[in-house]
Amino acid sequence: MKNRKKRIILIVSLILFFLSIGNFASAQFSKVGNGWNVESLAEYNLPAGSATDIVETIASWLVGMLAFFGIIGFMASGIMYLISTGNDEMITKAKNYMMYSIVGVLVGLSGYLLIQAIDALLSAEIF
Repeated sequence: MKNRKKRIILIVSLILFFLSIGNFASAQFSKVGNGWNVESLAEYNLPAGSATDIVETIASWLVGMLAFFGIIGFMASGIMYLISTGNDEMITKAKNYMMYSIVGVLVGLSGYLLIQAIDALLSAEIF
């Protein structure tokens, strides 16, 4: 019963959220001639970059965070390995955590590399 109420509240709040976004967009982007009037958004100090620039910035930020947490995870598993003092179960856990942190970083970097390759192919640029 509680899950049903939570679902209903979530659906209603999402509907209201998207309706409010639609009302904001229609009020701010008034149609002027053949183009959109974005002059009214100058007071909000929005970035002037394109959507691809914003996505690239977010992706590079996420890769940096991934590297940071990967290094932290690797260091924590190394400390766990050092303080295991012969406990075979703890040594096995530490080795698994090391492997998981390395695999996580490799998967994240390969995803970033894949995004960059697809972007280069779609924009017809040569590496």
